Amino acid sequence: MQKKNPKRIGLAIVGAGRIGLQRGEIAARYPQVDWIGIADIDPARAKLVAEKLNADFYTTDYRELLKRPEATAALISTVGHLHVEPTLAALENPNKLALLIEKPIANELAQSEMVLNTIRAAGNDALIGYTQRFRRRWMVAKDRVASGGLGDISTVSSRAFLNRLVALNNYKRDSDPKLNSPMVISGTHALDIVMWMMEGKTPVELWARSTDKALGPLCKGTDATVGTMVFSDGTLYNSVVSWALPISWPGAVYGLEVGVVGADGVMTIDDTHRDFVLAASQAQGMGYVADGSRLVDFVGSTPAGDMALGALRGPLHEETQSWLMRLSMGVATPHATAEEGHHRLMLAKAYDLSARLKKSVALPITPQDELRTS
Repeated sequence: MQKKNPKRIGLAIVGAGRIGLQRGEIAARYPQVDWIGIADIDPARAKLVAEKLNADFYTTDYRELLKRPEATAALISTVGHLHVEPTLAALENPNKLALLIEKPIANELAQSEMVLNTIRAAGNDALIGYTQRFRRRWMVAKDRVASGGLGDISTVSSRAFLNRLVALNNYKRDSDPKLNSPMVISGTHALDIVMWMMEGKTPVELWARSTDKALGPLCKGTDATVGTMVFSDGTLYNSVVSWALPISWPGAVYGLEVGVVGADGVMTIDDTHRDFVLAASQAQGMGYVADGSRLVDFVGSTPAGDMALGALRGPLHEETQSWLMRLSMGVATPHATAEEGHHRLMLAKAYDLSARLKKSVALPITPQDELRTS
């Protein structure tokens, strides 16, 4: 039952980049947030974001921030491969901070497992930022499957297409291309949506293959991964994830199509954003990574949402607002848990493992399996 008296929120934001700023702006407008602290390794950026949010405190040392007695919750919004240490530091605060961690928990399965076990032992309310759950269509799709309207699900398919600017940006930020596969960084969103709908079903086997004809020569990266997952009850899930589409591809970031077939019905969901096209004769700074050569855009294909009328509108706003309501009012929310976040990373790593070994793998895989060469 919802609590009648809202709790105050003291929010520590670790990582003052684009997402940290966007979530911080939403939090700054929330009535129960009465203290905000910022940490970023770049002192100028920390100061800038602190001023934008009218924050109460800022520092370049996340440990200093996460020890503050005013903090009741922490947002971990650093670059993806740097989530582990701030998360562990947040768990040491005696206030038992509630956590919202941008996905993934870690880029390596062993680290993710270690962090998950630490979260379990500490007992903190820890959630993972799978923002796409907060698009209305995916909530409705989840509800229709859960209500049994399609009967027992037999097959699922998903196709995710991404502009290669996303891949190039990720490969540039991390020197090890193996840690930035299309499955781990971007395909995981489609994977989470499908597994969320398939809640209660257990995946037991996976077959996958990858290709690198476009990104391989550019940055030793992977273009795409295609795979089929088998569940213990015989349900099949086929997925295609490619983040190597040309820069001219109108989808600024994500285009996703999902089909779900059950014994009593079928459901298809088009989340490609082809219904809203913007074409211009001059660059509009469109997309997750702006590029002056892009003059056509599928508006809405950036996962966080869109700036409109002076504020961010879309899934990231809904997700952040929902989290703040969870903290202040005790309401139930559809966020991904830390357990689900680790599970999705395990499955993404299994796709990469199967593609590398060129054979099927049994699920779940372990951190030791991630390093297998045969």
